[in-house]
Amino acid sequence: MNIVLAASEAFPFCKTGGLADVVGALCQQFAGRRGNKVLLFLPHYRNITRVSSLKIVPGVYLIPIGDKIEQASLSYVNWGNVLVFFINNRHYFDRPALYRTKEGEYGDNDERFIFFNRAVLEGCKFIGFRPDIIHCHDWQTGLIPAYLKTVYKLDAFYTRTHSLFTIHNIAYQGHYPYSSFRKAGFHPVDYTPEKFEYYGGISFLKSGLVFADQINTVSPNYAKEVQKNAAMGFGLEGVLRTRSDRFCGILNGIDTDVWDPELDPVLSMGYDCMEMEKGKMAAKLTLQQQCKLVQDPDIPLVGMVSRLDYQKGLDMVVRVVERLKNQAQFVILGTGDPRLEKAYQSLARKHPGAVSYSNRLDEELAHRIYAGADLFLMPSRFEPCGLSQLISMKYGTLPVVSRVGGLVDTVRGYTGDNSDTATGFFISQLNEQGIFETVANALQVYTRKGVWQRLAKNAMRQDLSWERSAQAYLDLYSKTIS
Repeated sequence: MNIVLAASEAFPFCKTGGLADVVGALCQQFAGRRGNKVLLFLPHYRNITRVSSLKIVPGVYLIPIGDKIEQASLSYVNWGNVLVFFINNRHYFDRPALYRTKEGEYGDNDERFIFFNRAVLEGCKFIGFRPDIIHCHDWQTGLIPAYLKTVYKLDAFYTRTHSLFTIHNIAYQGHYPYSSFRKAGFHPVDYTPEKFEYYGGISFLKSGLVFADQINTVSPNYAKEVQKNAAMGFGLEGVLRTRSDRFCGILNGIDTDVWDPELDPVLSMGYDCMEMEKGKMAAKLTLQQQCKLVQDPDIPLVGMVSRLDYQKGLDMVVRVVERLKNQAQFVILGTGDPRLEKAYQSLARKHPGAVSYSNRLDEELAHRIYAGADLFLMPSRFEPCGLSQLISMKYGTLPVVSRVGGLVDTVRGYTGDNSDTATGFFISQLNEQGIFETVANALQVYTRKGVWQRLAKNAMRQDLSWERSAQAYLDLYSKTIS
């Protein structure tokens, strides 16, 4: 099968969140299976990493944006069996960050990703690669399925090409004014509520949902939520219901080569589920030392690695940390809402031996938190799938999670009589008091070392790899193109 993945980020080349981890892992999974040729298209951002051996594709090709013409060129790198193509245009992509600065989103993000979407399609023609399927990810690539069904409908090069559109987070929709629809080059006849029109403008995400041959999201439970619940569907639940026969949920996995407590190079001592106590203790002491906390392996430690925004619910946790600071230690890593950053900075200053906060992206510290913490707190208001709870369980750190989205599909909550199967804790009510009570109850279970060890081993024994999920995607590809 000739497979093209198009995304705005992919690990290890560029990353702001879980989307990058998923795209990077899927590429490698698909390319490792016989008969697949896999290409990945990414924008060539300024801060692209691991591309010292870039090769240049000679020549340029032209992309119309409204009434102007922009030039695109390609460079590529062999990443295992995956060919990664970077779309070059300094005007759109040579910037300090991928999507935004501290002041807000780039004002021309509509043009940047109109350019990228068309440059992927024209890029395939430029190098002569005919895809059987183009797998598009989130709003930044939502116009590709629309182009295939409209502007490129009669293009012989794409006669046998189909599209799959994956929603990683429906809250981010790429909503722009009508002028952006015109810049994209679509015909006004298609500007109807059934197709492109969205509250007087255009939503790149809605375009993907309407025009893709198949749609999926990243967990079965989230697929149900975004169709039934207006608060979860963010205005697109009706569109999804009309396409329910072509919509499904496929659970994310994690890259177990990157996330493996036994072989993790960041840890001073590896461990597995059979002999985890010494390794967890060493990781905890190292984390406590690095974060300038009181060094004591018997003090329960709660970790959080997250964007600080409304979705993640960490605004409800500030007072919980204050109330539990004498019973547990807290390590928080993440950036986002400036008000939340200040709140956690203040907590860390007031309680230096019990609370640590780092407002940066730090992969090594993230690994140490997943390994060194006893509990991992995720009070998300919505969570399409979530990777952090999967990683924490892989490291024997028990997640405390809300009962939403993929968290329901991946965590088995402890009820007091299911220590042989439970892998974490569900928050009783999603508010400050509910989070406080659930964490406090989990800390009580922590004192029962035998039970705690069983739960941690249950978590570590799960198959959290991409194997089954990648096969589910390949099956969906085959269904889509048949």
